[in-house]
Amino acid sequence: MSSSPTQRGSTAKEHHMEEIEGARDVDYNHAGANGLNLTQTQTIGGMTISPELFEKLYLTPKVPRVGDYNKRFANPTPMGFVGFVISTFTFAMGWGGASGLAGVAGIFFFVGPVLLILATIFEWIMGNFFPMMVQSLFAVFWLSFGLLQLPTLGLAAAYSPTGNAAEGALSQEYNSVIGLYLIVWGFALFTFWIFTLKTNSVFAGIFLFVTIAAWVLAGAYFNVGSGNYVLAVKLQKASRTSPPLTGGALLFIVAALGWYMTFVIMAAEMRLPLNLPVGDLSHFWPSTDIPLSEAEKQA
Repeated sequence: MSSSPTQRGSTAKEHHMEEIEGARDVDYNHAGANGLNLTQTQTIGGMTISPELFEKLYLTPKVPRVGDYNKRFANPTPMGFVGFVISTFTFAMGWGGASGLAGVAGIFFFVGPVLLILATIFEWIMGNFFPMMVQSLFAVFWLSFGLLQLPTLGLAAAYSPTGNAAEGALSQEYNSVIGLYLIVWGFALFTFWIFTLKTNSVFAGIFLFVTIAAWVLAGAYFNVGSGNYVLAVKLQKASRTSPPLTGGALLFIVAALGWYMTFVIMAAEMRLPLNLPVGDLSHFWPSTDIPLSEAEKQA
């Protein structure tokens, strides 16, 4: 007795679903019972890449997750890097007699923070935890520091008995507050540096130098507050009589490393045949890419 068209369609559909489930089982078995590990390859946008390249692109280890948005959305990491680097270069450099940041305060609102905030949102959507934390950290820093450079707010004037902004900017109270603020930022950046040791040497170098720069610049502000302007300038800008690593010099190194990291990521995304080294550090750490449910059971 022959089957009806409806029965044949149902049978074909069931057979197709069995093939899909079988393919999933094969993929899972290929990845291993503990999920993806750092010795396998993953497919992003139809291109098979190594775990090392994935970490170079996204600055985070590949972990199993439901709904891999890396296959559907563009990589937002270099966008955040561009905002960070442009702001850092502008903040650090004093070439051509450039002095003061009031004239470029807009960079700290509409270049760095805008790109960093957008990158933060997209990193969050894609589930890239550490890049999300990094880019949100620098976004709020540039926003907060940009406010200090706006003459219209008159923040420094509040520290002057006569309401004079120039006098308030040289007061001990004003500079001590900023110095303390930078010290706290230094500890936050140092904490992030510890976690960069699981990514690559370039990224770790960025956080190492920016941590030291924050503390050096904090010292410069404290010296301005105490009236020691000569030492304050030496701590801020490189000169023949200044220490070998001033705040400006350290931030120049940070920005240069940031440009290099941006170029590396964009070159990989644009499929340029360049094998640019970043000093992968992930292989020094044991693999922890196991499902969260398994981790909770082991806890």
